[in-house]
Amino acid sequence: MFSTDQSCWFIRKVICWRAAASIAWAVLLLPPITSVFVILSRFSLLHPIHTLSECLSLLTSASAIFSFILLCGAILMVGFLNLEYYTVIPTIACSKIALLGQLLHPRQFVNSLVHCIMGMIVAWCCAVTIGGRYETLGYQCTQSDGSPQMCLNEYHLIFLLAGAFVGFSHSLLGVIHNMNYVSFHTVQQYKYLRFKGSLPLVLKCSATQALYSIRNYIVVYFFLGYIPRAWICKTLNLHLNSSVQPLDSITGLLDLSLLYHLWISASFLLFTWYITLLLFRIFVTEVYSFPVQPSFTEDDHHCLSKVLANKQPMILKFLALQDLALLSQHSPSRRFEVFSLSQPGGHAHNWNAISRECLSLLADLTQRLVAYHDTVATNGRAKSLSTGSERKTSSEASVTSGTEDLMSPRPPLLMKTPASVLARSIAGGPQSPLTAPFTPDLDSPFASPALRRLTASAEQCSPWYGTVQSPHIMRRAPKLWSTSTDSQVNGSPHPSPASVPSPKQEPSKPGLLAQFLQNRKEQVKNFLAKRVLIMYLFNKLPEASSQALFADSQAHIWALEGLSYLVQASYSEDQFGVVQTTLPSILSCMLVLQEAVDRHFKLPHASSKPVRSTSSMGDSSYKTLRFALRATLKTAIYRISTTFGHHLNAVQMSAEHWKRLQQFLEYKE
Repeated sequence: MFSTDQSCWFIRKVICWRAAASIAWAVLLLPPITSVFVILSRFSLLHPIHTLSECLSLLTSASAIFSFILLCGAILMVGFLNLEYYTVIPTIACSKIALLGQLLHPRQFVNSLVHCIMGMIVAWCCAVTIGGRYETLGYQCTQSDGSPQMCLNEYHLIFLLAGAFVGFSHSLLGVIHNMNYVSFHTVQQYKYLRFKGSLPLVLKCSATQALYSIRNYIVVYFFLGYIPRAWICKTLNLHLNSSVQPLDSITGLLDLSLLYHLWISASFLLFTWYITLLLFRIFVTEVYSFPVQPSFTEDDHHCLSKVLANKQPMILKFLALQDLALLSQHSPSRRFEVFSLSQPGGHAHNWNAISRECLSLLADLTQRLVAYHDTVATNGRAKSLSTGSERKTSSEASVTSGTEDLMSPRPPLLMKTPASVLARSIAGGPQSPLTAPFTPDLDSPFASPALRRLTASAEQCSPWYGTVQSPHIMRRAPKLWSTSTDSQVNGSPHPSPASVPSPKQEPSKPGLLAQFLQNRKEQVKNFLAKRVLIMYLFNKLPEASSQALFADSQAHIWALEGLSYLVQASYSEDQFGVVQTTLPSILSCMLVLQEAVDRHFKLPHASSKPVRSTSSMGDSSYKTLRFALRATLKTAIYRISTTFGHHLNAVQMSAEHWKRLQQFLEYKE
């Protein structure tokens, strides 16, 4: 793994400059947007020419220039917050209490506070620009005895508070709708075309959200407006004019001119912020081309294979996978560099590094799917697969020995059971000692009687045979991807369970204190389970768990596309046959992943497609990533099978792998 300086070169030299370019364009678009706002806020149908001339004189005044400087500062702060809070993997709350925890996080509190301050600054600029009764916070008024005094201008106050409320609402909705999530478009477009195509959505979202925010603000001000009004009067030594109707009343708030100006100001505020966010998304997700082979040794950490190995920052890894998917489809010259051999030595370092990272990504997703399926199968109870540290050590050792063949010299990827066999099945080629690394669940609807007979003998060789203490495992058939022992990895036969009896372990009785605490814990859980509010907060949302499981699946989609297109191109472009050495591992990895995905889609709520929201700037594309992954996975396997056809008969795979691959060869999947 590279040092922090090497892994962050992309942030300093690319991402920061792209963010600066998006902020610069947002500032350049601010004058025409402000001009439209001035015209809409001051336009009069009875005197159109006089209104236009008045707007032109206002735009060139000193107050307008000062307001423009403040608006530029607000844009700069919004751009900085976009750069600070953006993410390529959305944060999905699986319950109401988890979402509440995100909203109350100290980091989110700072974000909301900054948005409130910026909203108040923009609202002050809007009030000064509109002028008239909204221009100042205090004005001269006369008392009943005729003496002059400074009175509070509640119209100006309601503008300032509206800006703070809209900013606070925007911050909260950003968490709820994942507005800081930056997605990558499937269809590549020029930045100008993307911006022009998204402008109607930005305008619609700004106007709609401003309308809802002002509606909520009016309700809040009607009940609680007297609190900030009294505090401002006491702090600034201002008085209330008794001859003016207070605005925290029905007659005061039913002022159509006031409501219109509040709505147009809130729309202007949100439109400028949404434009900044849109430009940031467009610039940050722009395609970046990484060199396949470095020109100089000091630039070695800039090449594609090295960048793919980085875990942080995630934007760097995502852009590298996107570049891999694009070069595998549209760049024969760069594909030639991937298939080339090193000189001297004649090693396929580029292909080995790229395929290793892609297979590692797919293996990690498969492991998560298997673990999630096992948890759901036991109603959320974690199963105890081992009782001592020796079994965990042997499982990790088997993973290390299996992954070092293909993934060397990278440090071994430590996976928990049952993913250890998955790693060995990916890493092991035709010489792998595992005869049946892919063992589906015998309770599965696609488990045939012949498969049960084949796996009957493998059950006795399982390390869990006769040694598992958990009743949840004993009453289930051999699990999907059941593990093998260290003796099988080393090539030595496993001793029969009858010849090596397992020692009986006397269960230790819990102490009185532990039993008392356990009983109290169960009583508290049963008590809370009967409370409707508690269950509402802690119950899992229907699709959230599945969405969170596939939150980063865009990376896996690009890995599948890159591998499949490179394998397809290798049929005619791979002069040295470097791809053929890892073809069994690639096919096995894809087939194992497809089995796991198919099992996941049989779970409740996994196959229901959510409705995409078109009234928010939050990107909801992550909600359908699991469907895109399933389609991409099936397409990738078909792409390889149709390219090689009957030549795949020479590929050494397990019987179950070959059986599933035959379905693709016969176009029955």
